[in-house]
Amino acid sequence: MQQVASAPPAHPPTHVEEPSTGLNNRKVLMWAFLGSDCMFFGALIVSYLVYRGRWQGHPVPTDVFDIPYTSVSAFALLMSSLAMVLALAAIQRGDIRRLKIWLLTTAGLGLVFIGGQIFEFTTFGHEGLTLGGNTGGTTFFVLTGFHGAHVSLGIAWLLSLFVQAVRGQMAQARSLDVEIAGLYWHFVDIVWIIIFTVVYLIPI
Repeated sequence: MQQVASAPPAHPPTHVEEPSTGLNNRKVLMWAFLGSDCMFFGALIVSYLVYRGRWQGHPVPTDVFDIPYTSVSAFALLMSSLAMVLALAAIQRGDIRRLKIWLLTTAGLGLVFIGGQIFEFTTFGHEGLTLGGNTGGTTFFVLTGFHGAHVSLGIAWLLSLFVQAVRGQMAQARSLDVEIAGLYWHFVDIVWIIIFTVVYLIPI
């Protein structure tokens, strides 16, 4: 008995490739978040510059600055960026032991910065510079406090990665997690360079 070949489907299925940017979606989202955050920081920096030199009442920020002390805190934060680079390099090599060391170092240097900022804020308050005292205090504390909140969030993020590494939940395949955290951490470091230069080093 002769077999009859089945007819091909009238409309054969076609494969449609979805467009792609070539970048990981999580990394794209982080870049988008950092872009929006740039606008927030830009607005706060501009507000500080607009009011600088027009401050009413005393003391004003420049009356109480201790630039050598703040420079030490800034140096600790900048060195944390180097530790973050070493943490990423470690996990990309699959070296989890060094990953834990450098994550903890990065978070520790961040804590040094936050501790220095808390001490600085407390000292300024004792000298009469407060959030609601005058426009100088308001713009200074909002700008630097907003940055400090970002550093604190970054520290919590790094410590969560460290805890996962201790529990054996981090592997070379998860290097993107560390890379994205590193993008955020480098961002807050770069922002502090700008803030430190504009607020502490450039004279009125």
